[in-house]
Amino acid sequence: MSRTPREQFTLPGIELPGPRPGVRPGKGAERECLVAGELPPICSNVRQKHRLSIDTLPPEVKAPFPSDPIIPLRTKTTKEFQEDMERALQSGDWREVREFYLTTFDSFIEINAAFKREANGLFNTIEDSGVNTKFVNAVYDALLNTPQDIQKSVLKGIINSLLREWKGPRTKDDLRAYFILVQNPQYSSTSTYVIYAHLLRQIAALSEADHHFLVHWFKKLSARRFRQLVERLLQFISTRLFPAEPDEFPPLSKCAWWIPSATKVLSLFNAANSVSSPPIMSFTDFYNITLEHIDFMEDYRTWQNYGNSNRFSFCQFPFILSTAVKKAIIQKDSEQQMISQARQSLVSKVSRRQRVDMNLLFLNIKVRRAQLLSDSLDELTRKRCDLKKKLRVTFVGEAGLDMGGLTKEWFLLLVRQIFHTDYGMFTYMKDSRCHWFSSWKCDNYSEFQLVGTLMGLAVYNSIALDIHFPLYCYRKLLTPPTVPCDQNALVGMANATLDDLQQIMPELAHGLGELLSYEGNVEEDFYLTFQVFQEEMGVVKSYNLKPGGDKIPVTKQSRKEYVQLYVDFLLNKSIYKQFAAFYHGFHSVCASDALMLLRPEEVEMLVCGSPELDMSALQKAAQYEGYSKTDATVRCFWDVVLAFPLELQKKLLHFATGSDRVPVGGMADLNFKIAKIDVPTDWLPISHTCFNQICLPPYRTRKELKQKLTIAISNAEGFGLE
Repeated sequence: MSRTPREQFTLPGIELPGPRPGVRPGKGAERECLVAGELPPICSNVRQKHRLSIDTLPPEVKAPFPSDPIIPLRTKTTKEFQEDMERALQSGDWREVREFYLTTFDSFIEINAAFKREANGLFNTIEDSGVNTKFVNAVYDALLNTPQDIQKSVLKGIINSLLREWKGPRTKDDLRAYFILVQNPQYSSTSTYVIYAHLLRQIAALSEADHHFLVHWFKKLSARRFRQLVERLLQFISTRLFPAEPDEFPPLSKCAWWIPSATKVLSLFNAANSVSSPPIMSFTDFYNITLEHIDFMEDYRTWQNYGNSNRFSFCQFPFILSTAVKKAIIQKDSEQQMISQARQSLVSKVSRRQRVDMNLLFLNIKVRRAQLLSDSLDELTRKRCDLKKKLRVTFVGEAGLDMGGLTKEWFLLLVRQIFHTDYGMFTYMKDSRCHWFSSWKCDNYSEFQLVGTLMGLAVYNSIALDIHFPLYCYRKLLTPPTVPCDQNALVGMANATLDDLQQIMPELAHGLGELLSYEGNVEEDFYLTFQVFQEEMGVVKSYNLKPGGDKIPVTKQSRKEYVQLYVDFLLNKSIYKQFAAFYHGFHSVCASDALMLLRPEEVEMLVCGSPELDMSALQKAAQYEGYSKTDATVRCFWDVVLAFPLELQKKLLHFATGSDRVPVGGMADLNFKIAKIDVPTDWLPISHTCFNQICLPPYRTRKELKQKLTIAISNAEGFGLE
């Protein structure tokens, strides 16, 4: 059967070998000499073809498949291999090592023979790959220290293995071979990328059942090796997108599948990381910053139009997109909706020959300081159709244009008032240092909708809010990530666990945990029923967790149900109306499919900023007024700040900006300014949080500056702030 070559391997100095004497004719051995160009493309329905695991097929369907070949017995141990390496390094005689590498990587069968703990053992579980991990690590750690001809022979063997194995049902031995091959450190070199790409393509084309096995095998790798494989994949994607030399790789038109294949394999590592407890890596370590330089809006539109179909887009794999990219997508998506609305308004006015007022391009909020909350609520309610427009705030009776400072001041003042304990909308949990929704019942929850709208406007207008909700709150905001069409559909009812309650009410969570682990008589010792009590506005009220709950005792058998119902009551049902109003307020501004791309942690970063501080970056981005960066006072300031412990650095940021977090775009987005103030040096520094500005008297010594600055930032609440 003739085939058309699709792509030539471009590995310098490698010629594919003919059949070697003594090589067993395994499956597909007759294809050993075929050039790499004959590797067929992954067809569009390949995932459907392999969707079923071979193990789940009925016997009558399994019958036509040939049985697994018998794996030859290989007895070399890790210690023996290491001794071979030591002798070769000392003597320069590499024959023993060369033969080992030449044989081991010649086929999938030989890979299993070398690295499988028991040659013909089944190892058909996700818990145990059956691979001698210690031996694999030793062989790969030594590989890059061997002569070039040995390294090339390994690559030749991998090429032949991949050529033989590209079609047909997969056995667990095949999965083991892929699991071992993907760990090869040679793929860090761009000269091997063509081979690496074909390996990734075959792994990406495996069935979902096979991917499930790989995910659980990957999560058992050491943290160091796991990270190396993730970084290698990220580097492969970045280098393919932006090669150092134009002709470094085959034309993109001929290998368009490289990036999709690598991204799909990377998604297996992301899944492995997600099912690990705790995660092996931070979710931010999967971000590919290179993607900030592609046309991500085009990618987003492709995803909107084609979803998770065969048309690839990075938005299908949102874990790879940084929070900065996701924020930009949300803002641009909202801007496009706003521009469309503004265009309709303009056309309507022009068609009616009315005078065009450019104010219609803005969300203009006019408030009185004395009635800040009620005026803000009225304005946002009256202008809810304009929420996606650029925000502009005016304080009644005060002159001046809003260049950003008034907007930030409006946010700061509103947040302080809304979250004040005397106001009663939110309860401050001292043990967890976060706010949670008050459960009091009322006829109108519009103020909760205002808070949600405020958070949405902060995201849209790049304002970091100094609010402290638990992570579970942001998970509720994404349940679901887009507002349901059915107005009666429930929103914010995220699955609640004892771990979620631990974030908010750690003492209660600890008590419920003790109930679950109690060894004695639960019914007699705890004397609980499926009824709970809650204080609302000074009045204790009772609630049944299920019908007739006040008459149903909690037993050892039912305690798990009791805890689940109680946690769900506290975090969902008791505050449903409050949170539903909050949810709809947030989504009235951030109504975008892009929210489906976000994790709860990323929503928190968009609202509150990032907790990661980089004061060196702040120094580089700082602006000056009345000082220059070479002035003695400024130099002393940065010497002191860079030497501060993290806690004082956070206090400084809060003193200057009103929040101890950094915008998603980084320190440069703060527009931080140091201004000179001509007052005696016994004065403390002051700040203008609305403009992210700190004003320093001309202190003469480092000691004096450190003393005054520490006093100011440590006593900043209600002092020295304007």
